Formats: sequence, C-alpha cells, structure tokens
Amino acid sequence: VFVSQVACDSLFQITELDRVCCSCCALGLQMRREGQSCDAHQYLGYPCGHVFLTCCEEEEGPSQIPLKRKQKPKPTYMPRQGICYSQQCKVVAGQAHCSCFPGFSLMTDGHMCEDMDECVTNTHKCRPGERCVNTLGSFVCELQVTCPAGYKLRNSVCEDIDECVLQTHNCGMGFTCENTVGSFLCNSKHKCIRGFTQDSHGNCIDINECSSLTEPCSSGFNCINTVGSYTCQQKNIMCGQGYHTSPDGAKCIDIDECQMGTHRCGVGQICHNLPGSYRCDCQTGYQYDAFRKACTDVNECWRYPGRLCAQTCENTPGSYHCSCTAGFSLALDGKNCEDINECDKNPCSQECANIYGSYQCYCRQGYFLKEDGHTCEDIDECSQSIGTLCAFKCVNVAGSYQCSCPPHGYIMSTNGHTCTDIDECTAGTHNCPYGQTCYNLQGGFRCLSFDCPHNYKKVSDTRCERISCPSNSIDCQNSPVRITYYQLSFQTNIIIPAQIFRIGPSPAYSGDHIIIGITKGNEEGYFSTRKLNSFTGGVYLQRQVRKPKDFLIDVEMKLLRQGTFTSFLARIYVFITSIRYETVNCCLFFPVMPFI
Repeated sequence: VFVSQVACDSLFQITELDRVCCSCCALGLQMRREGQSCDAHQYLGYPCGHVFLTCCEEEEGPSQIPLKRKQKPKPTYMPRQGICYSQQCKVVAGQAHCSCFPGFSLMTDGHMCEDMDECVTNTHKCRPGERCVNTLGSFVCELQVTCPAGYKLRNSVCEDIDECVLQTHNCGMGFTCENTVGSFLCNSKHKCIRGFTQDSHGNCIDINECSSLTEPCSSGFNCINTVGSYTCQQKNIMCGQGYHTSPDGAKCIDIDECQMGTHRCGVGQICHNLPGSYRCDCQTGYQYDAFRKACTDVNECWRYPGRLCAQTCENTPGSYHCSCTAGFSLALDGKNCEDINECDKNPCSQECANIYGSYQCYCRQGYFLKEDGHTCEDIDECSQSIGTLCAFKCVNVAGSYQCSCPPHGYIMSTNGHTCTDIDECTAGTHNCPYGQTCYNLQGGFRCLSFDCPHNYKKVSDTRCERISCPSNSIDCQNSPVRITYYQLSFQTNIIIPAQIFRIGPSPAYSGDHIIIGITKGNEEGYFSTRKLNSFTGGVYLQRQVRKPKDFLIDVEMKLLRQGTFTSFLARIYVFITSIRYETVNCCLFFPVMPFI
C-alpha cells in the first residue's frame, strides 16, 4: 500500500489513533522506498511499531488503493495491557500475573518492577562502621571511608567501580554500558532515523519540531507536527475595519486615513490618525460644537483657571493673554510675572532687600531699623549684654563692640572675646634674679627660691634631703628627712571647702600610719588638714580668699612604720589669683608627696 501524509490528514478524521496509525504506516513505506532496514519498529512502541513493520515489509501495488495483506506471524510482544515487561510472568485462568525477583517490587501499574532500596528501607545487614550502598536488586556494605563518587575503598586505596560489570548503571534497554574512570557512559545500540530521538530506554520517539525549533515555519504560517516530520500551513488573516493585511500576509496593519486622504474632516479641522480609525479636531483654541456643527472659540481662562497665567488671564479669539499686578512685569514667556526691583528707585538708609512684589530695608550687623522702616541706628551691645560678650571689658563702637584685657599679664585671644594669660616664665620676659625659679600665675608671675636649710643637700630643683645626724642629737633626728617644695595656683572664686593637696608615703605598706599638720604659714587660719585614711592626708582651703593673695605653708607628715617615726616636710606655695578671663574651665590638681 502507498499512503501519503496528505492522505492520512484527509482519510482519517474519526479519531487521533487513526491518524497516528496512518502516519506510522507512511513512515514504514518511506523506509521501504529508501531501502533501509525495518528494524526500527521495535523502538516505536505498540501499536505504531506493528503498523510500521507491516507497511515496511508490504509489497507495493500499482495503485494507492489498499491491497490485501499477506498473513504475518504475531509479534513477539503484546500490547501494554496485562503484559509483564520484566522479570517473571505467570498465566492463571487465562490471565497474566506479573511478579518480581528478590530485591525488586512490583509497581502500581502491575507490569513493571522497580528496585528496592534496602538502604532507605533499613532492610540491609550492614554492620556498625559500614555504609550501605544500594545496587540493582541488592546492596553492598562498604567501610565508612570517604571516596569520590564512582570509586570504592580497597586496601585503604580508592579504586574505580566498574558499574557495567556490577550492573549498577542506569542505561536503558537500547543502550550499552561503557565503563570510564569514576563513572560510565551509555551508548545507544541503534540510531534513530531523521525526525526521531532516543529516550532513556532506547526507544525512538518522535521529535516535535514545532516546539523544539525556534522558527520552523516562516511568518504567516502555522507549524503542525507529524510523526517524524512537520508541515507548515498558511494562516488565514481577517482584518477589521481600519486595518489591512501586511504585504507578507502575516499581520494586520493600521490604515492611515489622514495620509491617504480618505477622512471626512470639515474645513478648519485637523485630522489625527488613530489605531483602526481617525479623529477630526479643531484648531488650537477652538472646540467642536455638535449643535452648530462648527468649531467655536474656547475660553481658556474659564476652562483652565489659575493654570495658564501666573496672575491675570484675558481671553482672546483662539487664544488668551496674560497680565501682571502692580510690582510685577510680564516675563518673556508671556505667562509668568517677574518681580520689579524697587530697590533701584527707593534706596534705604543702609541696605535694601527686594521681596516678592515689594522691598524691605534692613540694617548691617550692629544696627537696628527704626520705626520709619528706612533709617538704621547703632546698637550698644555692651549695655545690652553685660558680662556675656567680653571676658574682661567691653567697649562699644559704631556698629559693633570691642573687648579689651587687663593692661598687664594678658593678651587678647584670637576669638576677640577672651584674654589669654602671658606665660612670662616661658616667654623669658620675667625679671627673676639668678638662683630663683620663675612660676607663672594668671596675669603675672612669681620668683621663688628653693633653698635648702643647714644640714640638707639639694637632690633636685625642688627637693632637699637631710645629710646626717649625730647619734646624740635628738632635735636633728626629729627633723624632716626630706623637704619638698610645691606650687599651687587657684582663683578667688574657688568653691570652699576645697581639697588642694594630698600627702602620703609612696609606696604605702600595711600597718603604715601618718600624722599631718600645718607647722607654719597658716596664721590666719585659711587652711586645715584632714586624715583621709591611715596612710593619706589632705590639705584644705577652708576660708574664702576675696582678693589675690600669696601663701607659703609648711605641712609636716610623720610616718609610723614598724614602730619608728619618720618626718617629712612639704613647703607649699599657694597663690590665689583673680578669676581667669577665659571661657575654658580648669580642673584642680592635687599632688601627693612621696618619699623613698
């Protein structure tokens, strides 16, 4: 028989199965005409393979009318229903029953067997320290030593696994297994003809060129898949009103009635093309009156209030005109209003600031505007801000003020408000004689003498130590072993009482006790001493000193250590100065006199 694809499409219109069988027969006839083997039937499945084989081996008659086929033996395989595709089959009471070998289980379709994963179901018998590895129909136990995939451990060495020999590969029936290092390859036993591809079981299945190819058919054609091939059918496009078919017949494109002159717009109207149609519009500034059937003027000022002009809008035929109020002039764009700078014609006493639609007079820093709104007058900053502008003295000047410092001991800081003390000792501007030490104070300095008394030697600039005492001189042994000079400076506004000095042994040991007292220089009772703990004492300023004053006090510390008293003397210069003319606060420093 000779059947073409056209015949299949025209003769078999009842069911899809009829069309498929016809296409499979046409494929078998094509193979016979080309002199190729008919073995491909075993990869097409049932019933397509059966029809393919029948038509491929059938003798061709003189016409396209189907001829009587000669009797062919029954195929060695049966349709899908009731047939076991692998392992065991038993016929009981005329019906086939499928069963599986050990290590396999029957699938839900009742025909196919699938491998049982003993490792997942925990039915393996691997011992502790071994790892279960599932195989086809069974399992193996391996030592739990990590080897790459495709390898197994043998004598502490990872060796390649031959999946083909062990039958652990997943190659289909139509493939042969080829072992590789660490893996395997599945090679197809048979090659499929053009239009078919092989699945995982080795069967040749049809390729749907309509979905697998990017553009199987040209524009304007529909793709229809067939067994082993495909066909292209031209599309029939019906375009709606306002559209016509494109030159290639693939799509509908818009008709531009305005360009072609097929519109029906009246005189004075403008044609605008639209998708599938067109629109007739009036000229700018006019609108169509359906009652009069004509274009009439649009009052833009009423239709768009506040949107066309910045200030005043006046309607004109087909348009509008903008104008501005007093204090403004119309800009070049004809819509916005620009402010007029009145400062050019009406100057103020000092400065004039143009504002929106008017102007404003203002004064420079240090002046204020009088009630007339035009004249500026000087501000006396010193009288309005007493004590807040300058640290020492404020002097008013025209439009501003100036700060000054005391005539001696200070210079003006860079900020122009505070006074910075001059360190005459560092600058070398003091007049201390040789042998005396310069000590800087707020607004001045002092020349101090750190002389050591008889039987003492100077060990540093401010420290004297006793030389020696005769064994029979009690007065000498009770005298201080060390005399140390200290200098302290405080302002008259210091908060009373204030701890100004701490004294104690360094280092201190457990069991140390001290006795402190002021032996000289506290005749007016400005100072006092307190014992802070067993080995630390403090010197306090307990009375307010109203004016700058200098003190030299002697503070004696008697240390009792291991049953022996030792005396130490701190000679402290205390200078009470006037308040600082600076904004930076300073913290008190409390030195501690150590001894060795």
